[in-house]
Amino acid sequence: MLPRVKIDFSNGALGQVSASADGVIGILATGAPVAGKFVLNTPYKITQAADITGVLGLTAVNNPGLFKLLTDLFNQSGDGVEVWITGFADTVTMTTMLTRATVNGVEALLLAANGKIRTIIVHRTPAAGYVSVPAGGLDGDVATAMAQAQITATWSADTLKAPVFVLIAGLYYGGTPATLTDLTTATNNRVGIMIGDSATGNGCAIGILAGKLARIPVQRNIGRVKDGAINGLVTAYLGAVLVESADVASIHDKGYITFRTHTGRSGYYFNDDPLAAPVTDDYNHITARRTVDKAYRVAYDTLINELLDEVPVTDQGKISVAYAKSIENKVESAIINSMTANGELGNDPADQNDRGVTCFVNHDQNIIATGQVNVTLKVKPFGYARYITVELGFKTLTA
Repeated sequence: MLPRVKIDFSNGALGQVSASADGVIGILATGAPVAGKFVLNTPYKITQAADITGVLGLTAVNNPGLFKLLTDLFNQSGDGVEVWITGFADTVTMTTMLTRATVNGVEALLLAANGKIRTIIVHRTPAAGYVSVPAGGLDGDVATAMAQAQITATWSADTLKAPVFVLIAGLYYGGTPATLTDLTTATNNRVGIMIGDSATGNGCAIGILAGKLARIPVQRNIGRVKDGAINGLVTAYLGAVLVESADVASIHDKGYITFRTHTGRSGYYFNDDPLAAPVTDDYNHITARRTVDKAYRVAYDTLINELLDEVPVTDQGKISVAYAKSIENKVESAIINSMTANGELGNDPADQNDRGVTCFVNHDQNIIATGQVNVTLKVKPFGYARYITVELGFKTLTA
């Protein structure tokens, strides 16, 4: 086995009940080639709205689906976001796009971006005349794409040391929440599915979601009301029905990302940021996924520098206390500087010693015998006010 740094994700600690590098986006979507500009099955990088036409040659006429997706993205994120794109023929399914074995597919895109992609967005605009075969209330391709996305995202974290999560367009929503697959019983904590579009029909405005994620910090919920309504979204539909008339609550309860409204506020908001995992999974929300994935990247970048370095040992061949403390300090300092200082970890403001991270290296490890250094790293997430209950009554002279 090659010398390496391996980081495993622990789970179960939270006890939950039933434009920076963090915003680099990867796009897998169908499109049409543009002579001299846009070649299918080829990765491209763009960083501003003008690149959609200027670099890629995409317009609302020659590539309506992909043009809308990218325009929606930059309308939310603004210029300066790094976006990597690979286009596919309109006969290619989202499942195929997400399969590593697909030539010039998702693996090629991840490698071309050199591990910088944090979020993968998958969308498809089928050819005219396409007849959807429904499964679980959506196009059948969505369910198989979800399973494949989890496999590929896990591989990226384990093998490339570049953790990602995948968001899939929930195409061809049939309009009946009861038929939707319950994602809260799934085990795909690196995958989310969005339902909803800016126009009536079978599409999904997942570019809006991509743009929102590209511009907010890792700990920020996409549905945060303080951020204001979704920029430029005038009307929103769930299938053929306006969001205002749709059963958003039932779609939410099934674990999907979608649009909603708030009484007394104009515009549309995201409902929440669920991933396809049980409520007891520590990583069942995008905020948790992005936070822990960033900690992974920071820790890996810190610890890879220690690989194959000399380690001072005791007479029993165990790690010296001083060395163990030095590793703890290096990792904690890196996390504090990269995350706590940016307000991305849930440290207690009333406790000046709480920096939102603890690292522990047990010096009682026989490194002479094993060549292994086991490190325990824990970062503190934020809580989120998902439910606010107020007891309201009249104040009287005796109350």
